[in-house]
Amino acid sequence: MSIDALRGFDMFWIIGGGTIFRSLHEIFRHPATKWINRQLLSHAEWEGFRPWDLIMPLFLFVVGVVMPFSFNKRLARSDSKRQLYFHIIKRTLILFVLGMIAQGHLLAYDLSKLHIYSNTLQAIAAGYLIAAIVMLNMRIVWQMVTMAALLLLFWALMMLVPVPGYGAGVLTPDGNLAIYLDKLILGRFQDGTSYTWILSSMTFGCTVMLGVIAGHLLRSEKRPKAKVLWLLAAGVASLVLGLIWHIWFPIIKHLWTSSFVLFSAGLCYLLLALFYLIMDVWGFKKWAFGFVVIGMNAIAVYMATRLFDFRRIGNIFVGGLDKWCGNWNPFIHAVAGLAVIWLILWWMYRKKAFIKV
Repeated sequence: MSIDALRGFDMFWIIGGGTIFRSLHEIFRHPATKWINRQLLSHAEWEGFRPWDLIMPLFLFVVGVVMPFSFNKRLARSDSKRQLYFHIIKRTLILFVLGMIAQGHLLAYDLSKLHIYSNTLQAIAAGYLIAAIVMLNMRIVWQMVTMAALLLLFWALMMLVPVPGYGAGVLTPDGNLAIYLDKLILGRFQDGTSYTWILSSMTFGCTVMLGVIAGHLLRSEKRPKAKVLWLLAAGVASLVLGLIWHIWFPIIKHLWTSSFVLFSAGLCYLLLALFYLIMDVWGFKKWAFGFVVIGMNAIAVYMATRLFDFRRIGNIFVGGLDKWCGNWNPFIHAVAGLAVIWLILWWMYRKKAFIKV
């Protein structure tokens, strides 16, 4: 349940929680709310890290945490390796197509607008594929070695391979190797942003793999409190290593640099430790029910909020308040929109309707 709650906590910010908190500045117009919007609810422009930068890696990390549970469940029911590979490839393709629908303008049916690789779900697809292959063919220690090797390989490629017109070791938005390869391979189907995808897929895989390692730990025979301590230790170690590596290879989310992978994973480990401690060790679960409801249908609600504007439904119920509420209007409309989404998810939860890929 702690994993579902953590996934729901992450999705809460994506599907409307961030909008609710941003709207507070419209009400109070205070330096504190301006600071919250700037420092907590927006991405770092390039180098560095803000809390809002954690949302995407946490999504990938939780995918990894679940993998040891789901794969061992399939193996326990005597699924063959061939069946597992079929499931992995099928899931990867579905996630990739969903990403093209969510952000790649696939449903516009216009090649001039199409972006082939540009969305979080596609990063999950790539990371999941890499992590699944590693996990199915290697023991845990070699999974960790492979992950470290991928982080080092990404660093070596980015820092040592020269980019035409820029040279080697350039990490500017236009001069780095990853964006060069995206533009070279994707051409006019590249999304036009400074986010990188093709070469960064290897570090997407590392983020998922760090989640896999956490999943192995949670499945182990260790005592629950020992698991918490191991998660905390892994979190602190990842944070420290990420900050040290940042000196030579900066933390840049747009590139998904190796230092970004480690630093963000450190925070993911600490959050998982906190949720696991409170919910599965201490047994306090009711407080997170709202997050669990969201987390049980995470990909479904992610797609739904990218295809439909639920605030329009919420506006049916609160639109008449506009003439009285003044600066509170954005907040009220944001809450109403999120409430509509949550109530649909709650109904699905009660009916045990869980949409999985």
